[in-house]
Amino acid sequence: MPMIETRDGAWLYVKDWGTGNPVILIHGWPLSSDSWDPVAEALANAGHRVISYDRRGFGRSDQTWGGYDYDGLTDDLADVMKATGVSENITLAGFSMGGGEVARYMSRYEGAGVVRAVLISSVVPFLLLTDDNPDGVPQETFEQITQDMMSDRPAFMRKFLHDFFGIGWLSKPVSNATLDWAWNMTMQAGLWPTLKAAEAFSSTDFRTDLPAFKVPTLIIHGTSDTTVPIDPTARMAAAMISDVRLVEYAGAPHGLFETDRDRLISDLMAFLNGEEPRSQDEETFVINRALPMGGY
Repeated sequence: MPMIETRDGAWLYVKDWGTGNPVILIHGWPLSSDSWDPVAEALANAGHRVISYDRRGFGRSDQTWGGYDYDGLTDDLADVMKATGVSENITLAGFSMGGGEVARYMSRYEGAGVVRAVLISSVVPFLLLTDDNPDGVPQETFEQITQDMMSDRPAFMRKFLHDFFGIGWLSKPVSNATLDWAWNMTMQAGLWPTLKAAEAFSSTDFRTDLPAFKVPTLIIHGTSDTTVPIDPTARMAAAMISDVRLVEYAGAPHGLFETDRDRLISDLMAFLNGEEPRSQDEETFVINRALPMGGY
């Protein structure tokens, strides 16, 4: 089932790997489901059914004119669930922008079928600087991003990915080939979807969605993430979700699915198995304000 049709006639590209209880992986901006492949392969080989899909406007999915607000994107997620026959024992995991669909699904659909939630380098609960969100990112920063994409999107994306993966003069956490691979993913998206999705993740306030998280939730975030700063996102979300485990990867950037792949897979595996995150060492800060792990 490589393509599924949504309620408004858009076609979304879907990968459905493995068998077992379903894990749905939602990708970040401005990538595609391909960014999840190494993680999806590991989880599928460990006995899980792993579903990932290209958000509308990105990857191989239709580049529609509308539907890029989080209500519409979350309805797409529900359509993927329906088309794949997934209705129970679901683990819902969102990376970066994808955390927004997780949060909105928990409130808009009352978390139907979801037994675990995962937020990785996520924009939840609120990225924008406002009077009541003083650690957020200034609106001017997002306006500059839009201007730079309109001026030279390929050049902007090349620089964006350096920050995304934490590449500097001394730090080279990924290869040039990985950079090229990621850049090609960004160029699969249409300009309009890229702009509208950026508008959605930069301005949507998910704080009212967080009380709907009534399942064990794992939050993973790098402390050196300059793309999605940790204070208004992961740390704030952890303070607002009751059954939560916050795992901070000290010194890690945004693109954890590549820079910290093995560690991320290990922590996801542990969470899926009802265990505590395994990377509890001197470089990892773990907040555990959780209910007992059993029984879900």
